[in-house]
Amino acid sequence: MAGGAAAMATLDLPIEGMSCAACAGRVERALQAVPGVAAVSVNPVTERARVGLAAPPAAPLLAALRQAVAEAGYAVPVQRTDLALADLSCAACVSRVEKALLRVPGVLSAEVNLATERAAVTHLATLSPDPLLAAVRAAGYGAEPVARPGGDAGDGSGGGGSPVPARPAGAGAGAVPEALPVVLGLLLTLPLLAPMLLAPWGVHPLPGLWQWLLATPVQFLLGARFYRAGWRALRAGSGNMDLLVALGTSAAYGLSVFLWWRHAGGAHEPHYYFESSAAVISLVLLGKWMERRAKCQTAAAIRALEALRPDTARLRREGRVVEVPLAQLRVGDVVEVRPGDRVPVDGEVIEGRSHADESLVTGESRPVPKAPGERVTGGSVNAEGLLAVRTTAVGAETTLARIVRLVESAQASKAPIQRQVDRVSAVFVPVVLALALLTAVGWLLAGAGAEAATIHAVTVLVIACPCALGLATPTALLVGTGLAARHGILVRDAEALETAHRVTTVVFDKTGTLTLGRPALVGAWPVPGADVAALLRDAAALQAGSTHPLARAVLEAAAAAGPAAAPAPVLREGRALPGRGVAGAVDGRPLALGSSRLLQERGLAAGPLAARAQALEDEGRSVSWLIDDGPVPALRGLLAFGDTLAPSARPALARLRARGLRTVLLSGDNAGSARAVAEALGLDEVQAPVLPADKAARVQALRERGEVVAFVGDGINDGPALAAASVGFAIAGGADVATETAAITLMHGDLRRVADALDISRRTHAKIRQGLFWAFFYNVAGLPLAAFGVLGPVVAGAAMAFSSVSVVLNALSLRRWRPAPQEPADEVPAAAAGALREASR
Repeated sequence: MAGGAAAMATLDLPIEGMSCAACAGRVERALQAVPGVAAVSVNPVTERARVGLAAPPAAPLLAALRQAVAEAGYAVPVQRTDLALADLSCAACVSRVEKALLRVPGVLSAEVNLATERAAVTHLATLSPDPLLAAVRAAGYGAEPVARPGGDAGDGSGGGGSPVPARPAGAGAGAVPEALPVVLGLLLTLPLLAPMLLAPWGVHPLPGLWQWLLATPVQFLLGARFYRAGWRALRAGSGNMDLLVALGTSAAYGLSVFLWWRHAGGAHEPHYYFESSAAVISLVLLGKWMERRAKCQTAAAIRALEALRPDTARLRREGRVVEVPLAQLRVGDVVEVRPGDRVPVDGEVIEGRSHADESLVTGESRPVPKAPGERVTGGSVNAEGLLAVRTTAVGAETTLARIVRLVESAQASKAPIQRQVDRVSAVFVPVVLALALLTAVGWLLAGAGAEAATIHAVTVLVIACPCALGLATPTALLVGTGLAARHGILVRDAEALETAHRVTTVVFDKTGTLTLGRPALVGAWPVPGADVAALLRDAAALQAGSTHPLARAVLEAAAAAGPAAAPAPVLREGRALPGRGVAGAVDGRPLALGSSRLLQERGLAAGPLAARAQALEDEGRSVSWLIDDGPVPALRGLLAFGDTLAPSARPALARLRARGLRTVLLSGDNAGSARAVAEALGLDEVQAPVLPADKAARVQALRERGEVVAFVGDGINDGPALAAASVGFAIAGGADVATETAAITLMHGDLRRVADALDISRRTHAKIRQGLFWAFFYNVAGLPLAAFGVLGPVVAGAAMAFSSVSVVLNALSLRRWRPAPQEPADEVPAAAAGALREASR
């Protein structure tokens, strides 16, 4: 970035994808067409565009420049930097920091979260964190880049590891220093308040000198933070909660000093207000301390996830096992995982058998069997067997690191309702100052005198609390996203969690979502008078050794059906019939298994099985025929294959129907297959076949009808539909584009988690509304009471201090949520048993 005055009208824009002078010309023309651009010079060698602007490069203009470059076929690289902030006290501070960051040339967006005291800044990749830190500090707040292990601080690229969460204030060793000012303040204030409380029993206030000696250290030592923060706010041309406290307590303290000086040496001492100023500061400090302690609990989800990552791993090296730091592992290394240990990396089991407890990573409560060829997730617990695991991902690329990044990203983002609250908070302090001035003037005009007018104005200043307004939404979202993560539901941003509670229609993809995406034998029908077990046994013998999906389905069905259908016969001369099936000799008898084309080639008719075959094909099933392939071919029977329903599909759909939600199946498969799945699960509507390119249009059409649409899918062709939906749910383990596009990811693929996610969203939104109600209630009810003299400064200080605490504690109550009792998932049916039952009808 250029410096000085020129920087106000010149921007160096990085460009990706240019390869020649023609590219540079195309980018140049695209940028020149953007309103506000005075001149453009593009250098394809340095991949930079120097853009002359008629005004400083504000965020909306930067967005327009990026859009123009993207439409020309190129990209402007951006990254995200996370900043840990200090000295935030209320929602007004949030607004001030965001405005300061947005004024930095090259910043596209800035979101500050009061609950986490973090700023998430999206900016041009060429912008270093230094200007961001300088902008925050110039606004009067502390800022440090969030450190990332093995990578640059604040680098939003995700390299090297996941962000290290800052230790919450009030946690661990910091708890004693944080509590010390609170304890001192209460000890110094108690002698000032006690006479007021014990007056009916003849206890008199302390002399003015003693009151001054007790109140002064509270006012100027313990209360120094309010003066410092209030002065920074004034210097920046705005106000915050600290300014209100500083002004209110200073007025009470100053009035008391004036009365003490005026009546010095008199026979009777007047009533002083030292106890009011000291009590307000002490109670606000107590409230802030309790608030920090409560907020510390909201970060429990991130800390629990971070704790899953072990520090070391047992690495196999040159024939022996050595314990090494996790950072030294590389892809391809083989690690040993003993029973009871956490799996240190994402990898593939190459030796051993065991079960893994993945509940804290994926939300799956049951231990998952692991054998050679199975994948394991870092952070899961190995149950009973020794496993050798080949590493497939380390550092920032592990599943656990990605989960942490997603949860942190969601907790740092800002919900739409919070933006409205921020706009209210931005004008809150000036309105309160004006109201305090009107209160003082009104009491003076009413003849109350300067002392009473001042105290009532002080009460107005003290009771006002923009803190609670700023905390209500982010704290509830912080708890909600953490709660969802603990149950295997990853929420990408706060907007998704806020929107999900309004969903009216849930649209499902079929293959890989409602079904497992692999064929299973759904029925076997021998010709009249023949034995279904023999039909299965001979078909399985023909398929022995084949890896074809249909062959595996037959073998699994025969094995599940028991000894009567097990392929004991020996296959000889097995051969493939390209495009038609397989053939061979089973116990010396020539047999063939294949398609309807094979049946026609052998000159056979389907006979009594023709109607059954036609009905199956109309449902989208695949049919195969078993034939005695001797000199005189003869039909033995019919086998039908279809996709298997996902075990969680039936109970998941039942829960959604119980919530009154409409369910729709949107599939690219043929209409018969889609109808069969819809009838089995009880979906309300089927749209099939739908081309992949048309899925997003169908989802958009539902939204245009007034529906709030959730789309659940897993495939590459589901990406546009996930983006078009009000809320997209991706099945983890599906295509990367699905999980990258979706707003919510179901880690274990359990469809019952869709209803859980909607329930968490509903409860989170309820906590937001409750928090905002109490925040507004404190102010709407408290400010008039203070202005009319019903409340005193001490009560006002207590109300202000505990308003924030009550809002945070209300949000924390969300942690008591538990999923509804789960209807058991269907076991994937033993296909052969189903076939036998079907054939016996």
